[in-house]
Amino acid sequence: MSTAAPERMPALYLSHGAPPLADDPIWPGELAAWSADLPRPKAILMVSAHWEEAPLALGAVDPVPLVYDFWGFPEHYYQVRYDAPGAPELAESVRKLLRAPGIPVQDVPDRGLDHGAYVPLVEMFPAADIPVLQVSMPTLDPAKLMDIGRKLAPLRDEGVLIVGSGFFTHNLAALRHTGGGVPTWSSEFDDWGRRALESRDWDGLLDFLHKAPAGRYAHPRTEHFAPLFVTLGAADAGGELDTPEALNPSVIDGFWMGMAKRSVQFG
Repeated sequence: MSTAAPERMPALYLSHGAPPLADDPIWPGELAAWSADLPRPKAILMVSAHWEEAPLALGAVDPVPLVYDFWGFPEHYYQVRYDAPGAPELAESVRKLLRAPGIPVQDVPDRGLDHGAYVPLVEMFPAADIPVLQVSMPTLDPAKLMDIGRKLAPLRDEGVLIVGSGFFTHNLAALRHTGGGVPTWSSEFDDWGRRALESRDWDGLLDFLHKAPAGRYAHPRTEHFAPLFVTLGAADAGGELDTPEALNPSVIDGFWMGMAKRSVQFG
């Protein structure tokens, strides 16, 4: 029997779209191709834009129904299932890593995976045979989220895939007035974000509301960009974030309904 240590997993930030992502002619294939190139995770830790709760909370420790946290969609989107195993061992590891430096952790046992978690997982790991744990964002402060990611970074050496799930630009209200196509605020922010990632301008990214063009249009509320900072923190173990091989800034790019779907991999 092999006793080899698990392969160190990368850390991902992905744009998750919405339930209709499943019907897009391109995006599901992009996510599937991405996961096919990854080592097989022992478990998956999801941080979604759609769960803010303080203190930091653990959900889906044991299997519970999905959270269909959207309204007005056709009925078949509410029939989607993702019956992944629970992740009690991962939950205990998270508790130990966060409680040691004094970050409070709570359990929310009836809180299932929301669409920010299961929509991309259905496309990336459709067999639903990998344990999944979702944790909440206890704050939207980029520096504090990055610090949480740093504390979770050791999980990568245990075979855990850490995924921050949001949307690289996200302003549904403004899209109603664009008349279709990609609005300038979305394309300009996406281009700035690509260049900031490629140049490793972490300080600029942390201060994106002030440094990015159209930052407050691209993210009038910042919950969809916030998971990126957990990913950045998880990738910042031992200075790895600044090594040449640490970043693939354009695993997925382009736009969907006018919003940037840029998704990136570290490690």
